[in-house]
Amino acid sequence: IATALIDTGSRMDDVIFEEFKGTGNLEIVLDRKLADKRTFPSIDINRSGTRKEELLLPKEDLQRIWLLRKVLLPMGIHDSMDLLLQKMKETKTNSEFLSTMNS
Repeated sequence: IATALIDTGSRMDDVIFEEFKGTGNLEIVLDRKLADKRTFPSIDINRSGTRKEELLLPKEDLQRIWLLRKVLLPMGIHDSMDLLLQKMKETKTNSEFLSTMNS
C-alpha cells in the first residue's frame, strides 16, 4: 500500500509518483472539491479504478460496472458521486446495488 501527494510543485514528488504509478493494481484519486463540499468518500470515480478487474469480478458484475461508468462519466465529479451515494443508500449489498442496473 502506498500513497502519493501530487501537484505539490516538487519535481521529485512527480518523479516518485510516476515511478510507482505503473506498479499498483488499484488507483484511487481523491478530489479536494468533493471534500470541501463535505462529500465523503471524496473519490473521483472517473479517474479511479482497478487494473485487471476482468480477472477479479464475475462477467455479469463487470458488465454492470462498465454500464455504471458510462452513465456517470458525462455527469461530472459532483453529480456522479451524489447519484452513486444516493443509489448505494437504497441497497444493502454490492450485489443488490449492481442488480438494479440494466445490462
